[in-house]
Amino acid sequence: MDKLQTARLMINDIDKEMAELFCKRMEASRLVAEYKQEHGLPIYDATREDAVITRNSALVEKDDIRAYYVNFLKNTMKLSRQYQHLLMNGMKVAYSGVEGAFAHIASGRIFPDANLISYSSFEDAYRAVTNGECDCAVLPIENSYAGEVGQVMDLVFNGSLYVNGIYDLEISQNLLGISDAKLSDIRTVISHPQALDQCRTYIQEHNFEEIQAVNTARAAQAVANGGDKTIAAIASKETAEIYNLKVLDHDINESNFNTTRFAVLSRAENTNTSPDDNSFLLLFTVSHQAGALAKAINVIGEYGYNMRLLRSRPVKNEVWQYYFYLEAEGNVNSPEGREMLMKLKEYCQQLKVAGNFNGGKI
Repeated sequence: MDKLQTARLMINDIDKEMAELFCKRMEASRLVAEYKQEHGLPIYDATREDAVITRNSALVEKDDIRAYYVNFLKNTMKLSRQYQHLLMNGMKVAYSGVEGAFAHIASGRIFPDANLISYSSFEDAYRAVTNGECDCAVLPIENSYAGEVGQVMDLVFNGSLYVNGIYDLEISQNLLGISDAKLSDIRTVISHPQALDQCRTYIQEHNFEEIQAVNTARAAQAVANGGDKTIAAIASKETAEIYNLKVLDHDINESNFNTTRFAVLSRAENTNTSPDDNSFLLLFTVSHQAGALAKAINVIGEYGYNMRLLRSRPVKNEVWQYYFYLEAEGNVNSPEGREMLMKLKEYCQQLKVAGNFNGGKI
């Protein structure tokens, strides 16, 4: 038997083993897809894939073939993602607003293959997950310009869902008119009050009259249906495409640092102890005693967790009672995190881990 025949027989044996291992790997991908659907997690996780490539490529000792193995890993993970997309195609994601609203845009970017389902309010979208109509909800919790979305935080405090991801969506406001309108035609603008406020200088410079709408997408819909070239909407470019409007002017908001944070909420808590889940949310109340809040915060610092955010919100139906919303870096499911939570209970009347998650820009 010559070298060629020997090599081909070796390849046949190796390919058989690889086929069996490939099936096992795709079965593991199926389990990953199930977990992500239950917990409202996106399919693509760049941090995780980079870590896999770094770790596994180090197993290849020969320098001249390591780069080929990296490509092999990337292609394998791409196939895995495609399989997960297929499995998660029936995933239902709730959001508040109509098609073209920023919540709709955020939902589509986080879950590009899911069925996005519109609800008329934050509460309705939240309830759709608790009662099993949807797998998760994508709701805004904070805007860098307008501040926190208190209604959503109250739902998180009082409800049973967990935050398993927080994602930043940069908000760009644009002036949208009907197809035959020009910028010089516009006399009136319609949009959500926050969007109007974000574009205050631009509106004043052009001496536009203002009309308020429930959200930016509704404003675009009204302009499209009205057919009046003197009225424009302030909304996203994506909204212009949906309602066949023309972008008359772009990026008209005052600040270039206008970002909204969207939380993904699901019924299942993320109990993963991976360091990739590098943030957590705590909701708690403390007694009316001097230094009670400071003692609780000191506990978090003692265990080495860096606190990024602390806010207070009034507790509904309890006069002058407040709960605190805290976001910190680290994984609260670690042994140190569990120990910290036990110690926090000494100072907190109510204590809830609202979420342990990773996130990023979308």
